[in-house]
Amino acid sequence: MPITPHSVILINLMLSTAMTAMSNSWFTAWLSLEMNTLVFLPIISKTKHPQTAVAATKYFLTQTFASCLLLFSSALNAWYTGTWSITQLDNKTAATLMLLALTMKAAAAPTHFWLPEVMQGCTMTTATLISVWQKIVPTILILSMYHHAPSNITIIAGLLSTASSGFGGIDKTQLWKTITYAAITNMGWMLLILASQPKTSMMALLLYMAIITSAMLMMEKNSTKTLKNMEAAWSTSPTLAILAALMLLSASELLPLTDLMPKLIALGKLVPQNLAPLAVVATTTTFFILLLYLRTMLPDPSNSAASSMKWRQQVNAQTMMLAPIVLTTTFSLTLLTG
Repeated sequence: MPITPHSVILINLMLSTAMTAMSNSWFTAWLSLEMNTLVFLPIISKTKHPQTAVAATKYFLTQTFASCLLLFSSALNAWYTGTWSITQLDNKTAATLMLLALTMKAAAAPTHFWLPEVMQGCTMTTATLISVWQKIVPTILILSMYHHAPSNITIIAGLLSTASSGFGGIDKTQLWKTITYAAITNMGWMLLILASQPKTSMMALLLYMAIITSAMLMMEKNSTKTLKNMEAAWSTSPTLAILAALMLLSASELLPLTDLMPKLIALGKLVPQNLAPLAVVATTTTFFILLLYLRTMLPDPSNSAASSMKWRQQVNAQTMMLAPIVLTTTFSLTLLTG
């Protein structure tokens, strides 16, 4: 079997993720993060376009700065403790800097600024990889250090993520921007859950990956990029519109759908800790994302362009293949209730 550039990229992508999961020292974790960064550069710059080159440059500079900060904080901790072990991050300054570096790599506020800029120059497939797969490596490291992560900084980063994504995405009409701010919101809730329920935080990541991947695959297959395309889909491809609506409802924290339970767990842990005002802020800012999802899902009755199009179309077999995945990820709320 010949070795192609795509297979090399795929192997390195999976290898860097596996190395992070098996790392027991910060130096090995830093190496896997660097490998992960280098793998994404050719993926982003695959399309020959000036905007793609700008996106790749911004991604490289941001990830390089975060990697330098991570290496510095791990070296600082090793200087104080005499070990590079991930489980012995005892220096508070090093733990704070480490959390800042990892949240920057995972695109959580206040260091989320690079994600919308990079996603703007990417194809839908590349945007899916960045918003889903690229988060796995830093999230694994955040989960590995949750015992040592400053809880107040973690909660602040989570609240800033939900607030910035809620206010930032409310006026967007392009679907990739919707997905971008949804990714930032999900990262914020993961940080809020992390302090008390790390296993639930990992489950929230897996559910988010399944939901967003299915939604973006449908958008890529049917060339759905804007709200107008989504409105037209109700006339040209009703099956696609129904499946996309289910995915967006699942991601919008509505009962009895999947993505609600991690948020309820986070709120249930914040209120007993006398953090009810923070819970109210997180819930209120997330409502803006809910409005964004509903606006994307529901067609505009005043748009006559969509209603004038041919409504009876042949069912796309490849779109129908996504139906079992959509239904599973949408109604798998019981996974988190056991």
